[in-house]
Amino acid sequence: MAPDHVAKQEEVPMFAALTGLGLSTAAGLNAYIPLMVVGLLANLTDAVRLPQGYEWLSNGWVLAVIGVLLVAEFVLDKVPVVDHVNDIIQTAVRPASGGVVFSATAAAARLDESTWMAEHPAVGWVLGIAVALAVHLVKSGARPVVNATTAGFGAPVVSTVEDASSLGMSLIAIFLPVLVIVAMVVLAFVAWLLLRRVRRYREARRARPAGP
Repeated sequence: MAPDHVAKQEEVPMFAALTGLGLSTAAGLNAYIPLMVVGLLANLTDAVRLPQGYEWLSNGWVLAVIGVLLVAEFVLDKVPVVDHVNDIIQTAVRPASGGVVFSATAAAARLDESTWMAEHPAVGWVLGIAVALAVHLVKSGARPVVNATTAGFGAPVVSTVEDASSLGMSLIAIFLPVLVIVAMVVLAFVAWLLLRRVRRYREARRARPAGP
């Protein structure tokens, strides 16, 4: 019986961590989608049980504000040039959102019956901020290249894919946290491809002869 008990105690924080990683990754793509998903599920269902100190996330007025910001983000991120300005502003917002949703992980994972994450709140904040910031930097670094190489027509397409990915990752993180690893591997591969494209674009620009 003892080994089973120990295994359970180790497994639960793992699921909580996977949920937090998935949600903070989603926040790096869109700050408001994972906040909205977690808040709505906590408000309307039993799938998410917010820990003490995070009950505000399911408040109707808070969700309304998040909804307005989500609509604004949805529109602004699809307009060339404006999306770059929005990314600059979101450099602070997306990591903060990642910290919030990771810190609420103790309740977001359905299998979590442990208080480990609640007893170590700094871990959630640091990891959530770091993951969301890393994803945001890749996103914001690749967007100008996408705009430049597609004359701006790629912005709404790429933004829509990012929004869909953020929503999908949020749902996977809460309902199927074990698949977060697979999703993050896929996103990491996509990020690697984008970074290669950004590097080649910058090298090509540097190689161009200077104009008269």
